[in-house]
Amino acid sequence: MNAPPDRPAPAAADPYAPTGTNLVVNEVYASVQGESTYAGLPCVFVRLTGCNLRCVWCDTAHAFHEGDRRTVDGVAQQVLGFGLPLVEITGGEPLLQPGVHRLMAMLADAGLTVLLETSGSLDIARVDPRVVRIVDVKCPGSGEAEKNRWENLAQLRPRDELKFVIAGREDYEWACAQVRERGLAERATVLFGPVWGALEPRRLVEWILADRLPVRFQLQQHKYVWPPETRGV
Repeated sequence: MNAPPDRPAPAAADPYAPTGTNLVVNEVYASVQGESTYAGLPCVFVRLTGCNLRCVWCDTAHAFHEGDRRTVDGVAQQVLGFGLPLVEITGGEPLLQPGVHRLMAMLADAGLTVLLETSGSLDIARVDPRVVRIVDVKCPGSGEAEKNRWENLAQLRPRDELKFVIAGREDYEWACAQVRERGLAERATVLFGPVWGALEPRRLVEWILADRLPVRFQLQQHKYVWPPETRGV
């Protein structure tokens, strides 16, 4: 498991594109989608800078502060230049930046399938209804479970996805309780994946099978294709 990031979380989103016409971008690249029900598909990734959480197992701490200010129009044109029909907006926490809403709408207008990966700590109600929202539910092992915005569950649509990153048995039991007590599998696709290096994938599969849990197991496929610390993949 990764050590907790040693940099404090920003207190507010003030530095990030207050007019909504700019974005602070960490990286834009093409790869194969490593997670979600879209795993394995060629995809453009737009990683935005800034995050309001500090999960213990975070593997993208470089996105906390590193990035360049760019226009939304410029980012959209770069994405379209890859010629791929699938794009994911991620971070960090992309919903910290107001300009992300314009970017997602522009990409959807251009006919792309747009995925948004968000921590689940911020309101998803404003997100364009054409966007597939992949919402993390933070387990206790993340150190950020108290930041879950449970009101987001009422906003979910069947095409949205809920992602649980599981570090061990305690996280698994907690996640099972959320799935069952809140009826999450009836609201959206539920994804369970192990924390890289902390939980053996086979063990998580065995738990899911033993409990007949209505969830989808996933791995971070890109970490099996490239060394797990590789950026831009």
